[in-house]
Amino acid sequence: MAKKKTTNFKKYIKWFWGIVLGGFGFLILLFLFASWGWLGALPTFEELENPETNLATEVISIDGKTIGKYATENRTPIHYDELPQNLINALVATEDERFYEHSGIDFRGTARAVLKPGSGGASTITQQLAKMLFTGRASSNIFLRIGQKMKEWVVATKLERQYTKQEIIAMYLNKYDFLNQAVGIRSAARIYFGKEPKELKIEESAMLVGMLKNSSYFNPLRREAKVKQRRNVVLKQTNRNGFITEAEKDSLQQLPLDINYTPESHNEGYATYFRGHLQKVMRKWVQSHPKPSGEEYDIFKDGLKIYVTIDSRMQQYAEEAVQEHMANLQNYFFKEQKRNKTAPFYDIEQSDINAILERGKKNSDRYKRLKIAGKSEKYINEVFKKKTKMSVFSYKGDIDTIMSPIDSIKYYKYFLRSGLLSIEPQTGHIKAWVGGVNYKHFKFDAVEQQKRQVGSTFKPFVYATAINQLKLSPCEMFPNIPYTIPKGKYGIPEDWTPENSNLKYGGMLTLKDGLAGSINTMSARLIDMVTPENVVRLAKAAGIESDVPANPSIALGAVDLSLLEMVSAYSTFANRGLRVSPMIITRIEDKNGTVLEEFTPQTKEVLSEESAYVVLNLLEGVTQSGSGVRLRSGWSSGGDAVTGFPYKFTNAIAGKTGTTQNQSDGWFMGIVPNLATGVWTGGEDRATHFAGIAKGQGATMSLPSWALYMQKCYADKTLKISKEAFEKPDNLSININCKDEKKEGDKKQIPEEDTDF
Repeated sequence: MAKKKTTNFKKYIKWFWGIVLGGFGFLILLFLFASWGWLGALPTFEELENPETNLATEVISIDGKTIGKYATENRTPIHYDELPQNLINALVATEDERFYEHSGIDFRGTARAVLKPGSGGASTITQQLAKMLFTGRASSNIFLRIGQKMKEWVVATKLERQYTKQEIIAMYLNKYDFLNQAVGIRSAARIYFGKEPKELKIEESAMLVGMLKNSSYFNPLRREAKVKQRRNVVLKQTNRNGFITEAEKDSLQQLPLDINYTPESHNEGYATYFRGHLQKVMRKWVQSHPKPSGEEYDIFKDGLKIYVTIDSRMQQYAEEAVQEHMANLQNYFFKEQKRNKTAPFYDIEQSDINAILERGKKNSDRYKRLKIAGKSEKYINEVFKKKTKMSVFSYKGDIDTIMSPIDSIKYYKYFLRSGLLSIEPQTGHIKAWVGGVNYKHFKFDAVEQQKRQVGSTFKPFVYATAINQLKLSPCEMFPNIPYTIPKGKYGIPEDWTPENSNLKYGGMLTLKDGLAGSINTMSARLIDMVTPENVVRLAKAAGIESDVPANPSIALGAVDLSLLEMVSAYSTFANRGLRVSPMIITRIEDKNGTVLEEFTPQTKEVLSEESAYVVLNLLEGVTQSGSGVRLRSGWSSGGDAVTGFPYKFTNAIAGKTGTTQNQSDGWFMGIVPNLATGVWTGGEDRATHFAGIAKGQGATMSLPSWALYMQKCYADKTLKISKEAFEKPDNLSININCKDEKKEGDKKQIPEEDTDF
């Protein structure tokens, strides 16, 4: 009988353990090689302490809201204690269940991934952070990938020794790119849900954690169904780990994603024009304020915090007011242009229209790109005549259309432009800055970049000079007759006799009547009494920086100034004659919170407290019986184009309207005791304007935006915008009570329209 051959298992057992131990030994050897830097350079202690990352610079409003960022990556890091617990629970439950137990490497998870492929990833949160910070994208080469994995392990263990678990979670969430310019958890919460991380609900946190698997694939703006499915997996894991109940999981899984997409690009959000101006200011600031190393700060990467004077609430109300009025006013302008053969222009020849369109073409980005590319004028002209797909502005939202670039230039000429600026006179703080109706489509800033003829809004500087220099009373009376400044005086080439806008003369008018009715003969008389040089001197001291010719015609506003200059100068009247230079920044901090600079306003006495109060008294007359009376009650010649009328303000308001020749520019300057606000409205070109004075005057084009803005500000009791009377100086020596003054001649000539030429 043959003897059975027995199997020697000992040999196989030896081989098995040899392979296992050899494998572990090989992994340990690789780990050692990686830790010694033989598989590539590892981060130094200093790099671990300060991992290099691009941090967005934040623009923070006076009321503590982030209103914008400058960034190559829109990342603003936050601390662990600013994260909601539901987000941390979802993260640990989904990405690393044993996070609090391991020291950077989860060997159980690694063994599971090796022995049971497809059972889940083995990378811990710390390893994923190490990969994002120091090792980069995974290689497709298996040998390089193994080496890279070893480096991840080494860096992960170093991170665990260097940081707490809480710090690692915060670093990981701050670093991850959630797509759509949402780099880091704070940007993701703001962009996808319009809120801060602490405010995230359980299901919202679950969606963001779900995106950590692959944000490109789980993009909520493109694959909503997939993202919801992935969110529900996270909720299941959160329940599995005991953070939520089964009933909570089932209920939350039924909810929609409810995305509130709030992009944070420079074209979107509030204060876009202000942020554009601030960026220019900061570019100059970094040149004179280097880092301790001598390098310049990079506002797009160094995570500065710029604390600005803008109030986010007032900025919102200002933008809403301008948008509301301009959308309404534009409808009336469109209707009028249907009857205009040279729409949207008036009073010019075809050659002038061609010149305007040619200038618009050469100012366009498209033209500049083609010129840089070396294209000929003939080629460029052909490009501008060829129809192409484009998205154009409308007040109901952008319109996708097909038109030629030259036609799009003409299309945009139809749109009226507007700007609003609001300053707190006592501090110089700029509270609201609206440079236009849409930053994406109209980049030119009507607050600071643009200078337009100011019309009657300049007249208060003439009156202020006369009051300050001659101690004139608002009750002082002058004849309402044509007034001539002769040829040669002040260097003028011809006799100058300005006409009243209504061509009516006769009788006597008080100073107060003269400003309320914007009477040109009164302004001419006053500037001759005090000289143009003295008016220019006062205007400059009040904040006008542009060149102002010492010419009698400035009495009617024949000078181009910016809205910023005008509101700044008007603020002087509200601050008892003391000019406070406008401020936009209160302080700048570095990413660690170290204060780099604090800002204080500069002050200068311009006119006496008594004179400033008397000017305010004159300007109150404009809103009581002059061209600004529609702020209070009564009839409005602008009809429904005066958005929101009647306004029925009852508080003290000092104001002045202004309308330039052919209604090319409409202004309104309005002051209450602790806020000075100015509005300008007009076409991009002076030939773009309303045909008649009813809709083309400042009281129709600009005053409504001011009124709507102030209504919103007054409705917000947290703002404390004053409704009090202007504070009267002690021992006022100038008589302001004109009730008992005897008046001669005809009735007051106080037209609602205040055209100056």
